[in-house]
Amino acid sequence: MIHPNDDNGGVLRRLKAKGDNLTLPRDIDFTVVFREEDGAERFAEHFRAQGYKVSVERAGTREEFPWDVLVVKHMKPSQQEIGDFEESLQELADTLGGHNDGWGCITQKG
Repeated sequence: MIHPNDDNGGVLRRLKAKGDNLTLPRDIDFTVVFREEDGAERFAEHFRAQGYKVSVERAGTREEFPWDVLVVKHMKPSQQEIGDFEESLQELADTLGGHNDGWGCITQKG
């Protein structure tokens, strides 16, 4: 499988290099950051209502966007599926002052 030369492709290549079986579904954590708690909470509620596991915390990792929302989706880590989900996250985040801040998952061997 060839992955594009972008951030998502880089993560997928690193997973594969660690022996990850990218055909296995697993929980993938998507982080979206916000300037304001209200926007983060409204965003989180939208995805909770769709059945996703969601958490909100004031992580402060990025001073200008201190609120982190973690949305967990069970899926295969493919370039297309990750990109599509990030796009749906960003569509709502745009209306609430937030933006995607990456994704991650546990390596699945086998």
